[in-house]
Amino acid sequence: MAKIEDIADVVVVGAGASGAAFTWSLAQAGISVVCLEQGGWVPTDAFPTSDNDAHIHWQTDFHPDPGFRGLPEDYPINEDETPISPLMYNAVGGSLIHWGAHFPRFHPSDFKVKTLEGVADDWPVTYEELEPYYDENDRMMGVSGLRGDPAYPEKPERPCPPLSIRASGRLMAKALDKLGWHWWSSDTAISSVRHHDRDPDMGNFLRSFASADLTYWPAALEFGARLETHARVREITIDDHGNATGVLYYQDGELKEQKAKAVVLACNGVGTARLLLNSTSSLFPYGLANSSGLVGKCLMHHPVGAVLGIFAEDLGMEDDGPRGSTMLSQEFYETNPNHDFIRGYDLQVLAYAGAPLPAALGGLMGQKVAWGENHHEEFSERFGHSVGITIMTEDLPEEHNVVALDPELTDSDGIPAPKINYTVSDNTAKMLEHGVARAKDIMNAAGAKKVFSSNLRRNAGWHLLGTARMGEDPERSVVDRWGRTHDVSNLFIIDGSIFTTSACVNPTPTIQALALRTADYLKGEGGQVLK
Repeated sequence: MAKIEDIADVVVVGAGASGAAFTWSLAQAGISVVCLEQGGWVPTDAFPTSDNDAHIHWQTDFHPDPGFRGLPEDYPINEDETPISPLMYNAVGGSLIHWGAHFPRFHPSDFKVKTLEGVADDWPVTYEELEPYYDENDRMMGVSGLRGDPAYPEKPERPCPPLSIRASGRLMAKALDKLGWHWWSSDTAISSVRHHDRDPDMGNFLRSFASADLTYWPAALEFGARLETHARVREITIDDHGNATGVLYYQDGELKEQKAKAVVLACNGVGTARLLLNSTSSLFPYGLANSSGLVGKCLMHHPVGAVLGIFAEDLGMEDDGPRGSTMLSQEFYETNPNHDFIRGYDLQVLAYAGAPLPAALGGLMGQKVAWGENHHEEFSERFGHSVGITIMTEDLPEEHNVVALDPELTDSDGIPAPKINYTVSDNTAKMLEHGVARAKDIMNAAGAKKVFSSNLRRNAGWHLLGTARMGEDPERSVVDRWGRTHDVSNLFIIDGSIFTTSACVNPTPTIQALALRTADYLKGEGGQVLK
């Protein structure tokens, strides 16, 4: 085994959204940081949409499902016992490489669900504590948006002007106005104008131009951070006193060791649980930092329903807006006593740009244009005439939703693969049914001539949350309010696994805000672990 003689102040596992933001923050303060990433760099000119085979890559080597993609840097996942496939991308920038860049914040109510609704648990942090980190992250990511959304507390002026909601969005806006429901242009982590020496992204490539390899990593490396790619971490090492001493990882077919004064995990809700459970010892026979027995438990997704509307009018092929959600309605975000479910959901209007293959395959809906003599007629009816709405629900934490180690399946380095056991709750199923019905109402109000719907999409497991949850009570949580594990004083977690509850919006802004907050803690009162 090769040993790296330098002892870093901090070793970070994972170079995605949280790992990049955290590393940048520490590096600019002069702290020695090494980040290990099991993937590599994805070139900025990868998968140009002008190439004839561009969207074939989305179905093959750039597929969002790592089990389907099967690249050397991927690891297998046993998903036989879950209706939602976990989706991720292993690279510098993490899953943001595949990202639509939708950038909503949590609401203040999301941090106190137990107090307000009597279910789940309150977070040990508040919206107000995270607010300055939301703002800092918005500036770093170059968020485009429109100030004044009544669904949120007042935000500062958005760093960049809003992107277009496109003709499809304008059609949906009229329908929502007709129904008297909330809507607003989405905050999007794609700069509409030149920002921080980055040109605006006009969506000419499949890979995202809002990813952390382009926003945080250049500055982090300039400040002196070290980034090791194609480095797959096997386990976290500890001393006789139960303190973390570093990590063991595979690189170029060789087992190596990186020692550090503090270890920070940024591997997502599946990868972090897997690594902790695989880091066993006499002191931690059931996995590192797992005295509560909650590592790997309480997995939360955002179960997604989808509705597709087909319209007579030509909605054009605009490419000047985001490729994810162009606008959103949070009319049904909070608990309504008249509903038969607790908490709520978010309605996101999707940007269907002029890509023939995704249109033929039905996009997120999976409603393919059928082969046969009517294929061209049906394709022409849809192409440039479709609008999609996703229903993103809040998933409450339940201990039977688990990430465990598979007893047989391993990755190419022999590390046990994760196995997912997950079921959609009755509360979420009712929420999905309600949300799909409301999305159909919007389509009908907009004058759709055909409407397709699906109450649960399997291909929507982007958000992997809750498997190392945050809380004040060490018996009911894995990390404290700073992301420090209760059991190991110099082991921190900064990815979505620490979420106490999931809210019903995309988690990336909150993940990054939490990571920046933990970095400030290590630069301040928590810095004793680095001495």
